[in-house]
Amino acid sequence: MDHLHDIFLIWLKTYGSFALFGLLALGIVVLPIPEEGLLIFAGYLMFTGGLYIAPAVLAAYGGAITGITMSYFVGRLGRKFLLKKYNEWDGLREKIDKLHDWFRRYGKWTLFFGYFVPGVRHFTGLTAGISRLEYPVFALFAYIGAVVWASLFLSVGYFFHHYISTIYKLARNHVDTLLTILILGVLFYIWYRMKNDQ
Repeated sequence: MDHLHDIFLIWLKTYGSFALFGLLALGIVVLPIPEEGLLIFAGYLMFTGGLYIAPAVLAAYGGAITGITMSYFVGRLGRKFLLKKYNEWDGLREKIDKLHDWFRRYGKWTLFFGYFVPGVRHFTGLTAGISRLEYPVFALFAYIGAVVWASLFLSVGYFFHHYISTIYKLARNHVDTLLTILILGVLFYIWYRMKNDQ
């Protein structure tokens, strides 16, 4: 995996904002790309002049938004496939309708917070699409989440560039654990609210 990290960083240094856009978009949809580490390194390159700030920021936002949008529309298509192929499966449509209701009330927040948990962000857009969450609601939460997430990690690389090696190692090795704890706390809060609303 370390070898892959190095390849992605070389692509980022060689192809700049184009690589940042493409890697983030594909990483959110399907590929095992270390997005946080990539953004931190991009922030560092922005500080050192290896990347122009405005194109890099736009590429980061655009890549994250493109990735989650592709995932959402794959989910929309997947829903049609599931209903067509497994329509005889008892209760499938009702389960999807319940998923839609859950997304409307609580799940939309996972589109925002899901970016901060590797593995979760790869499924939030897909699940929102399967649930047929309305696109404007999806876009509001998913796109704001993309901007906040990308801004945070770009800023870490830019403003804490003196500690880039340490931060990058932490992001690669421990950020998953810390962010998973954070999202579990948010999910517990959502569950608690749902339980009290019943």
